[in-house]
Amino acid sequence: MERFKKGLGKTRLALKSKFNILFGSSELDQDFFDELEEILLSADVGVGATMKIVDSLREQLRLEKIKKRSAARELLKELLTGMLESDHQAVLSLAPSPPTVYLILGVNGVGKTTTIGKIAYRFIREGKKVLLAAGDTFRAAAIEQLEEWSRLTGADLVKHQSGGDPSAVIFDAMNAAVAREADLLICDTAGRLHTKANLLEEVKKIYRVMQKALPGAPHEVLLVLDATTGQNGLSQVKYFQETVPLTGLVLTKLDGTARGGIVVAIKDLTGVPLKLVGVGEKKEDLEVFQATEFVEALLV
Repeated sequence: MERFKKGLGKTRLALKSKFNILFGSSELDQDFFDELEEILLSADVGVGATMKIVDSLREQLRLEKIKKRSAARELLKELLTGMLESDHQAVLSLAPSPPTVYLILGVNGVGKTTTIGKIAYRFIREGKKVLLAAGDTFRAAAIEQLEEWSRLTGADLVKHQSGGDPSAVIFDAMNAAVAREADLLICDTAGRLHTKANLLEEVKKIYRVMQKALPGAPHEVLLVLDATTGQNGLSQVKYFQETVPLTGLVLTKLDGTARGGIVVAIKDLTGVPLKLVGVGEKKEDLEVFQATEFVEALLV
């Protein structure tokens, strides 16, 4: 809870006084719903999700015959928690027997390489043997960045020369993961603009190579999104989701935005479960997303 509070610091600061005024002692009236709508939109919850929340809350308050604004806070918490909880697997999947293979996607600048390093560190702390695959051969600095994370975390690294075939890197890495008896293989990919057809075809090819190299792989296909880009991230989900079946999202830089309500918009519009959130710059600042803790941190 404390890490979520810290990570949501800017959003909480932006919303705290607004929520305190909203849930004052006065009677429920139309102004209350208008004010709630304005607050949610200002937090980047999105128009569609905001309308669902306001309409559902209005109906629930009517059914329970609640007249005071102060009593609406807990109902709003329950409503938001229900929207954010997923019917799908909310935690990171593991293979029945190692190696577990993760494919990490995302456009340039979202914090994809950093996320890979943080995931590696998380599993290495648990005593797991982790291997990284430098599948982003397009961007010159990408391999070097992953090498640095390999050094920082103690994870092994499989790489080729810059400009090489990403699928060949992934294929070699999967063979290496089996040969070295690794518990986890995390595969990086190029982050060129998501609307470029060649990138999406490249992702498809990598996905096929993984499936052929190891039955059941990849066990997670995670798309990394930057929380500070707001609604633009939703279009990225759409493009990648049409290319390969996403199993989860990672939202980075949540600590850097006052519009943390984007979490609600993403879940409402994509249906893809949010699995991890970045709440800081340190290697341990990656949290498994918990809907209840997120809402409590936002509304306490």
